[in-house]
Amino acid sequence: MRSRDETLEALGWNDFFREQVTEAEAGKCRPVRVMAVHRGKIAVTGNEFEGFITPYIAGASPDDDHPTVGDWLLIDRYTAAPLRVLQRMNLFKRRAAGDPQKEQMIAANVDTLFIVASCNEDFSVARLERYLVLAREVGVDPVVVLTKIDLTDRGEVFAAAARAIQPGLHVETVNGRDTESAARLAGWCGKGKTVALLGSSGVGKSTLVNTLRGSDSIATQPIRDRDGTGRHTTTVREMHRLAQGGWLLDTPGMRELQLSKAAEGIAEVFDDFILVAQQCRFSDCAHGGEPGCAVRAAIAEGTLTLSRFDRWQKLATEDAVIHARRTKRPR
Repeated sequence: MRSRDETLEALGWNDFFREQVTEAEAGKCRPVRVMAVHRGKIAVTGNEFEGFITPYIAGASPDDDHPTVGDWLLIDRYTAAPLRVLQRMNLFKRRAAGDPQKEQMIAANVDTLFIVASCNEDFSVARLERYLVLAREVGVDPVVVLTKIDLTDRGEVFAAAARAIQPGLHVETVNGRDTESAARLAGWCGKGKTVALLGSSGVGKSTLVNTLRGSDSIATQPIRDRDGTGRHTTTVREMHRLAQGGWLLDTPGMRELQLSKAAEGIAEVFDDFILVAQQCRFSDCAHGGEPGCAVRAAIAEGTLTLSRFDRWQKLATEDAVIHARRTKRPR
């Protein structure tokens, strides 16, 4: 079984997925991994099979999850028709643009999340916190990757700002065009491992992917002089093979990440506020003008910052609104 699955294991196949396949399915189906998502079709790869197939599963309702990049999918051995999506280890989602009640799948079955930001005017602690909330919510280890350090002499200032978000957070500064610099990320990119890249448009994700792959096959564009930001390049969600044996899952840049479900992720990223809030006099303290508010006292003492408090409240309110909308949604 091991030798037959060698190709699959290089794609990330493991016991978690193998144990989901019944004996009956093993005889008439083959597992493949979704490598890219295009409009109306998906690219899949498996053992002795590679090609484009329809993403639509017969009998699935409109509300069912359809395959997304990184998914493991069972297809008919003879017709290549998709039969079912295997249970995921994790799934990144966000609120769909234009419809806050719908969700858009981003990527599935990820081992590590590279949160990519650039060392220039586009750097945003608030945006990094949103991506960290997303990672913590689904239980995937995040690494903040700060690019374009070759264009600034303040790289360590940006790195310090990122590290201050959460104790123990991995932060790497790289020149995305330099092979030796990008090699710092190799430890997360071993055989069968999947690393997803998320970040705003123009932060250098495509350049970084090219360098890690040793290829310039992905189009890149120069930064704009007026604001130091790059231009959007990636248009599809796609997995790229790395020399170390792992996979980089690239996604189109997102200027604004609208979180879908985030209560646990928010609590973990802002655990400093959560811990202090437990000392408030009233259990339902809103941390406004209530007497005995430990959070406001900590802000006054300088232990906690007002700017971070405001970001915490904004994310918590956003999540509460989304939860309320879901509760009221007609079934």
